[in-house]
Amino acid sequence: MRPLFSRHGELSRTIACVSLAITSIGVVSAANRADDQKTLAELDSRYQRAVEKNDTNTMSRILADDFILVLGDGTVLTKNDLLKDAASGNTRYEHQVDSNRSVRVWGDTAVVTAKLWVKGLEDAKQVDYYQWFSDTYVRKPTGWSYVFGQASLALPAGANTRSTSARGYQQ
Repeated sequence: MRPLFSRHGELSRTIACVSLAITSIGVVSAANRADDQKTLAELDSRYQRAVEKNDTNTMSRILADDFILVLGDGTVLTKNDLLKDAASGNTRYEHQVDSNRSVRVWGDTAVVTAKLWVKGLEDAKQVDYYQWFSDTYVRKPTGWSYVFGQASLALPAGANTRSTSARGYQQ
């Protein structure tokens, strides 16, 4: 039988090793999360530019086949709906630019939230408004894919110059 002191020393070393491993995982996870946040911010910007230019090839690559977009008025659009509209030219944007972007990552799921300035033609009608949106991405073996979006109604004119988060503080 080993003395208690020896077992205690082994236990201490084991606890130290496990603690170091957990800390290392946390550091790696934080670094990976930061890389994912950067990748997703770039991907979401690329998607916004593709929408602005009616670039259906880029839109198609980023959108999941089962993609759904829910608009502020309750309208539900699919990937095919968005691609068809972009290809028709009925919607043309001068500006499709976001600000106040937030990227949150939880493993293989991420949400990008931002305020979007939209200016151009929608269904042959001139538009110029701001709205909030949230885009949900999922990591697949082929990379990140945009699976779900939700957009607010157009914001009131006074809301176009300042932004507050859901928590009530200015961003």
